[in-house]
Amino acid sequence: MEDKRITRRNLIAFPLGTIGRDMIYNLVTSYLLTFVLFTRHLTAAQLSAITGIMVAARIFDALNDPIMGNIIERTRTKWGKFKPWLAIGIVTTSVVIYLTFNVRLEGWAFVWFFGLMYFLYSITYTMHDISYWGMVPALSSDANTRNQFTSRATLFAGIGGMAAAAFIPMFTAGENTIGGNAVTAYGAIALIMAILGPLFLAITIFGVKEQRNYNDEPVPPVSFKKIWTTITGNDQLVWIAVIFLLQQIGNGIVMAGVGQTYIYVEFGYEGGFFTVFQMVGMMVTGLLMLFYPAISRHMQRKKLMDVLMIVSGIGYALMLVPSLALSKGAAFVAGYDLKFVFLTLGYMLANFGQYGFYLIMMISIMNTVEYNEYKHGTRDEGIVSSLRPFLTKLASALTVAIATGTYMVSGILQYTNGISGLEQAANAGEITAERKASEISALLQGVQPGQSLGLLLVMTVIPCVLMFLSYILYKKHYKLDEAEYDRICRELQERKA
Repeated sequence: MEDKRITRRNLIAFPLGTIGRDMIYNLVTSYLLTFVLFTRHLTAAQLSAITGIMVAARIFDALNDPIMGNIIERTRTKWGKFKPWLAIGIVTTSVVIYLTFNVRLEGWAFVWFFGLMYFLYSITYTMHDISYWGMVPALSSDANTRNQFTSRATLFAGIGGMAAAAFIPMFTAGENTIGGNAVTAYGAIALIMAILGPLFLAITIFGVKEQRNYNDEPVPPVSFKKIWTTITGNDQLVWIAVIFLLQQIGNGIVMAGVGQTYIYVEFGYEGGFFTVFQMVGMMVTGLLMLFYPAISRHMQRKKLMDVLMIVSGIGYALMLVPSLALSKGAAFVAGYDLKFVFLTLGYMLANFGQYGFYLIMMISIMNTVEYNEYKHGTRDEGIVSSLRPFLTKLASALTVAIATGTYMVSGILQYTNGISGLEQAANAGEITAERKASEISALLQGVQPGQSLGLLLVMTVIPCVLMFLSYILYKKHYKLDEAEYDRICRELQERKA
């Protein structure tokens, strides 16, 4: 019988810890490429190299994440197997983040330094990410309570991401830019997040008490075969991995830089526009994360996915069709271009469905732990949980590749290089912030309608298609619905009895 007092405390301390982590994650996933594009003058070869580095680092994670999961499974300390890696991981991640956004190198020297930092980020973030989410099965085996942990943690992760989404664009582009230029602004924001990350995660490290039944089990050996057989021997884990990857690629395209760049070239180089776009887009997802445990008691996951798919489809149509039909500046609502209003409201609906999918996928991955124990007699939380961050990071790398390819094909790179040159000139004191803003505005006047259309199609059509594909595969191949999961848990209890 689980201690209700400890569970209540854990339900507060566990989700609070991820706020700072997800601020850092949002900074890297949504703004790292934007930082590179708008603060460095890059040749096509150098941008291609940076993209290759990001993709290669995620392929490296194909080995790194499961290995880290296996290492966590072997860890036996008086602080448990998760907390030491939470502490080590978040501190080292903070150091890497600060250095990445505060270096003053240019050209190929910057590319090489970027490669080193990005690989280090892959290693250090994996330490605390796998430890954090891998802790969920050790906090409770009750399905409803686990839903609460997952939904609350996802909600607070969204709060961290939303806070970053609100302030990063607002203070890195436009009249509120810290220091008057993006170079100084990104460096300051990275420093703030490097401090907040460890502070928030300390709440989890010192406030959470997990079940440590694993201390009674023998320490598993480090084995590539064990990692491979755990993943491939769990057919439901394999299917949900493929489904989750497709959904995450589609979900991440807008925030990989494509959405921000489209808004800058279509509505002006003002970070406030993108802040509004993101905040409205994320606002309703908080309600879903908060009320998901109640919803899950009355609606099964696959039925909920039907509703979410319809909502997202309407959202993507609302983003695309008015943007094609309306001319820029034809009408305004509350001071905003009507095209921008439709784009933002459409993204709100699309993101609501995507985040609902994400939450369902998270729970579906966690539930394969019991399925693994049912089939093979071992839970292997660390290895199973390591697959989720790997897939998330692999998806983020692929979305960067999609974004970079879009910039090159559409010819947007020439404009981002022009903006980065002006940002660097402002950072060096060669021009004023006012002159920089004026010249950027004049530069963006040269963007052709076909170029902005290419960005729009990439951020609407591709995500919708990938989401629909993941929806079809989940409905057809994922078998661990509520009834089957409960049956497995009952049988496991009978075996132990």
